Amino acid sequence: MFKNTNKRIISINGFALLFAYLLSFVFEGQVLYSLIAYYDYNPSGYILAAIVAHFIGLFFCGSVVKSPIMARRTMISSMGVCLIVTLPFFFNMPTLWALSLVVSGYAGGCAVASWGYYLKTFTPKNQRIKTCADVLIYSNIIMICINVVAIHLSAFIGLAMSIFCLVVGMFFIWLLPADTNKIWAEEMEDKEPKDIQKSLLMLFLFVATITINSGLMYQVMNPAFEHLTTLVSWYWAVPYIFALIIIRNLPTKVKRSQILYVGMAMIMASFVSFMLLGRGAGDYFVVNTLMLGACGIFDLFWWSIIGEMLDYAKNPVKVFGIGLAANVFGVLCGDMIGVGVTSIQIPSAEVAVMALVVVCVTLAMLPPLNRQLTMLIKNHVYLVAYDSMSKPQQEDIIQKTKVLTPLTERENEVLQLILTGKSNREIGEKLYISESTVKTHVRNIYSKYDVSKRAELISMLLKKHE
Repeated sequence: MFKNTNKRIISINGFALLFAYLLSFVFEGQVLYSLIAYYDYNPSGYILAAIVAHFIGLFFCGSVVKSPIMARRTMISSMGVCLIVTLPFFFNMPTLWALSLVVSGYAGGCAVASWGYYLKTFTPKNQRIKTCADVLIYSNIIMICINVVAIHLSAFIGLAMSIFCLVVGMFFIWLLPADTNKIWAEEMEDKEPKDIQKSLLMLFLFVATITINSGLMYQVMNPAFEHLTTLVSWYWAVPYIFALIIIRNLPTKVKRSQILYVGMAMIMASFVSFMLLGRGAGDYFVVNTLMLGACGIFDLFWWSIIGEMLDYAKNPVKVFGIGLAANVFGVLCGDMIGVGVTSIQIPSAEVAVMALVVVCVTLAMLPPLNRQLTMLIKNHVYLVAYDSMSKPQQEDIIQKTKVLTPLTERENEVLQLILTGKSNREIGEKLYISESTVKTHVRNIYSKYDVSKRAELISMLLKKHE
């Protein structure tokens, strides 16, 4: 049996390799572009089909995958399907290519959504932003290596490297156990599914809107600099990776939400620069650094927020899949707008204005989104604060809070474990009592503190001690 730390690392490695395959091949990857260029095909139909299928896989996977063992089987089998349907790209089979991309896009979406189970299970609550950052950093570094090979050496070697990533990624995921004894939807009677649905919807709309600019980048910005083949092949994702590294290692006291405004300013500056500057190497450095740096800021923001939301979800696969589907939906919309812009040859100044309008809309969406997310995950912040306190401080919080009737010794023990974020089942295992007995103690505690939910109890006890 692996230690939890090793499980987290293995999980990161497996998913990063899967994601590197998707980035380098299925999701508008340079391996796919290089193969299409090699055979002189029109790429638009292939790429659109892959993105739509990927969105469907992400969005609907959680409707079918409803248990840990199903999540494990789905992730491994989906990666296996991707492996099989990618093999035809070694041959000149354009008709089969289209079908293979649809299948690999859908299967890849299911595999990504299923990883939501591993993110929740093997990464502690206060470490998920680092896990998400690590996954994005590693997958993009691998993608850069594959892109350089595909563009400068051979598209087929790049394709082989992408497939190798799938094989090794499958091995890592196979090493991880699916904890079938752990209840999938722990403590949902004390959580608020309506709140998470509203938060998820608002996050979906925000992400889908802001990533329209990513689609415009793919269809309008990138083609304008395609003559800088060598520079683009390695530098494209570098600002993205550096932004992730910086945010990942920020002190906990820094308010990351404020960085979102910096990201929006970078997007605006990127499109303005694209409008005003030329199409040389220096111009590309400016435009791409601003745009991809902003993408890194926003990607880590919503990946980490989705990771936090998993603790309040009945089905982590569903929440993780829908959350990331918003990104794909936004890129898809941006792609379609970009294709239209390119076909009618709209000037770059008007493209910049469109991008600025998108940023203004997201600026208006950010304050209510922030309030909604704060309401949902506030208690998680309290729990982290409680865990960082000394034992005397923790006891002092409980003793100084007035109750209608004093707690019994056992109720006091249960309360302390509630404040550490443990479920009824985990409390029962810790205290060697049945889960039904724990529920009885919990109801008594609610009554004595005059609250009706675990969230209310935690907020009331810890809010005064921020």
